[in-house]
Amino acid sequence: MQLERVLICGSLGFSSLECIAMFSGIAEIIFLDCSSRQELLMALQSGKEYDGICGIVRHWNAASITGPFDEEFIESLPRSVKYISSMNSGYDMIDIQACKRRDILVSNTPGVGDDATATVALYLIISTLRRLSEGERSVHSGLWRPPNITHNAHDLTGRTLAIIGLGGIGMRLAELAHAFPMRVLYHNRHRAARAPKYCEFFDAAHIDEMLAMADVLSIHVPLDDHTEGLIDEKMIRKLKTGAVVINTSRGRVIDEAAMIRALEDGHLSAVGLDVYPDEPKVNPRLLDFSNATLLPHLGGVSAETQMQQESQALSNLKEFLSTGTARDLLPELR
Repeated sequence: MQLERVLICGSLGFSSLECIAMFSGIAEIIFLDCSSRQELLMALQSGKEYDGICGIVRHWNAASITGPFDEEFIESLPRSVKYISSMNSGYDMIDIQACKRRDILVSNTPGVGDDATATVALYLIISTLRRLSEGERSVHSGLWRPPNITHNAHDLTGRTLAIIGLGGIGMRLAELAHAFPMRVLYHNRHRAARAPKYCEFFDAAHIDEMLAMADVLSIHVPLDDHTEGLIDEKMIRKLKTGAVVINTSRGRVIDEAAMIRALEDGHLSAVGLDVYPDEPKVNPRLLDFSNATLLPHLGGVSAETQMQQESQALSNLKEFLSTGTARDLLPELR
């Protein structure tokens, strides 16, 4: 009996041997052997190397080769492709409507990176309030303590953290911040059923009140048509003067130009960013701010998280091959 063929787009840093064993006798595993998106699109054509595959595992570490799984990419897939298993929890890099038109199911790895991303958000809060990255850069440049850092550095204890999006990552950040303790406020479309009592809920009618109290605003929403540019000029200006903005979600959730203007005129005292609108490009204007802590999208990047992402994505694939469905199918495609 001929085995189904599956393409792994990316390198399995922790699960390559597990993958071979898991699919022995079930599917033929093919590892991506292309150096560019154009080469990959050619290899997907009829009669080429990847023709006839039934599924794809999308690893974030191959994004520089594959590019986004946009409409062009989805339409280039062989008609045999019925499933995509993504190793990310977010799925804004996959055109879900294009997949729906092609009857391609998509799964992700929800919850896997919650702790790792919340930890990075906490680091950004600590770094921006205490000006730690500014101090580190000073030492690396052969200097010592930056001038006036004492007046610009502040403790977390007693400060107010406002979270937009109390999902898995936002909830974990709330737990971590509460330990200092920080006061924790949050805004969701609806009150979070699992939110502990110390998390104070603000609905849409009272979000301005929340913003006015926030020393730190941390954003944890997925990127979609409703959230692109959500943190705009109007919202930023409703924060108290001297507030800090933290973003570990997606770069395009914030109006970057409005944020930079607020840094320039001092309305924001600092920003902590792990994501950017045009990754991996970073707006060079941000590099001029000593009060900006900038990371290269490290939120979900840890050995433990990647190990779990790989294992969960492969398990989803195996379930699909066996049953035609998977536990972590995106809600839009169920």
